[in-house]
Amino acid sequence: MAGYSRVDASGIARWWRNIDRVTLGCVGILIAFGYILMLAASPAVASRIGASRNMFIFKQVFFLALAGAIVLATSYLSRSGIRKLALIGGILALGATFMTLVHGIEIKGARRWIALPMMSVQPSEFLKPCFAVITGWLLSARRTKVLPGNIAFPGLLLAFGAFALILALLKSQPDIGMLSVITMVFMTQLFVDGLKLYFVGLGVAIMAGAFAMAYVVFPHVQSRVQRFLHPDVGDHYQIDTALRAFGNGGLLGRGPGEGRVKDLLPDAHADFVFAVAGEEYGLLLCCGIIMIFALIVLRTLLKLTREDDPFVIVSTAGLITGFGLQAFVNMGSTLHLIPTKGMTLPFISYGGSSAISVALTIGMVLALTRHQVGRSDVGRYRDVSYNDQSVLERNAQ
Repeated sequence: MAGYSRVDASGIARWWRNIDRVTLGCVGILIAFGYILMLAASPAVASRIGASRNMFIFKQVFFLALAGAIVLATSYLSRSGIRKLALIGGILALGATFMTLVHGIEIKGARRWIALPMMSVQPSEFLKPCFAVITGWLLSARRTKVLPGNIAFPGLLLAFGAFALILALLKSQPDIGMLSVITMVFMTQLFVDGLKLYFVGLGVAIMAGAFAMAYVVFPHVQSRVQRFLHPDVGDHYQIDTALRAFGNGGLLGRGPGEGRVKDLLPDAHADFVFAVAGEEYGLLLCCGIIMIFALIVLRTLLKLTREDDPFVIVSTAGLITGFGLQAFVNMGSTLHLIPTKGMTLPFISYGGSSAISVALTIGMVLALTRHQVGRSDVGRYRDVSYNDQSVLERNAQ
């Protein structure tokens, strides 16, 4: 990539100059950690279910390679291209999520997956990035678009309608964890869009009421909250085992392949992969993983402070909120900081739907925050030779 000159006006060269290379590098590191931890955790899980020891490894190699390609391809799109992708993807994901209620696979009392050859798909995973971009467009369009008859574009009303539809679908599955994340994404976007503080307070009160209702209506939610608040109530095997794994790992870990938590936890390759990292590679690697997630989130938020396009600001704020929340929920559950919730660690846990969904999220973030070079800039660069670099730099200043 270093061979690309600033005077090269080709699409790939412009993409490389304007992309957030630090965030892109962080994603590459997370994918590398995903490969390493899948090699550590998945063979034992596969053996317990009577499958080939390499089954999960081969699948995740494919999923993560596909995820990396999706990040690059999506980040290359224009902002209008991201809107179109989100609209098409959102419609397909909404239809597929509805189909889970009719033809979905029931696992532990929930219908969230659709069976496909060689794999199952969780369509609601794709609602997160698509909903964030669609909502960002609707909220920003209400300030700039006017319908015939001088009628204001009802962006806020349409955004609430889309949210209510998704809420109804996810409640029917049920998937309270996904619903909570999408609710937080929506509330964040409303706040960033300029919602008044008393409306924010009302929204928080409504969310608290909704969670209280979920606690009463859904027994599995009640069980998880009770086990979190009262350590002496219920089965704490998975959390206790995960916490012991962190203690066994210490500062530097027991070494690759030397951990025991992967032999004890059924979801060591997915929901509890962070515990595998803590036992085999220690506190330092876990802190490094946390810092990488924090860097991606904080760097994206700082870039938004220099952005003036409302669509980009609101959409990206929603996307990065969903990404950060997913990472926090996974690591917080494993460390018993919050009630347990089955949610994958982005780019690291096993899961095809999650890997592709997170790849779409980060690809959209990179595309929306990419510096947009105007046509005049491209024309200025096109005919300048390599020997005129100093002239070009003076003009840019």
